[in-house]
Parts: sequence; C-alpha cells; structure tokens
Amino acid sequence: MTKQEIIEKVNTLLVEEFEIAPEALTEGALLKQDLEIDSLDFVDIVVLIDREFGFKPQAEELKTVKTLGDFYSYIEAHL
Repeated sequence: MTKQEIIEKVNTLLVEEFEIAPEALTEGALLKQDLEIDSLDFVDIVVLIDREFGFKPQAEELKTVKTLGDFYSYIEAHL
C-alpha cells in the first residue's frame, strides 16, 4: 500500500466515523487540538486500524503520534 493510499483511507475513515471536515485533514493538523480526537476516539481508532490495516496499534506507541502526518507515517511503518 502506498503512502497516498494510506492517506486516502485514513481521511475517509476520519470523515465517515468521526465527522471531521475534509478540509481540516492536513498533515500538520494536531490530532487532539485541531481535530478534537479525544482518548475515547483513540480506542475507536485502534479498532479501525486493526480492521482496515490488519494490525493493532499499541497505546504506548500512539502517544508519540501528535499530527495527522505522524499518524500516516506510523501506519506506513507498521504495514
């Protein structure tokens, strides 16, 4: 899977599952502050990543993910 495919899939999930406006989805967007993703949302995100990408992220690893760009790179590194 290419990075662009990852970006498209993640963005689609964020728009559909969390009702985030597509124009807010930039690589520099901060997950908590800009996209308002809270700790409960991260639980849902773990489930979605497992379902869509086939691996279960570890909570400790996700603590280092601050921006949407970090999130894309995290997924790419684990595929």
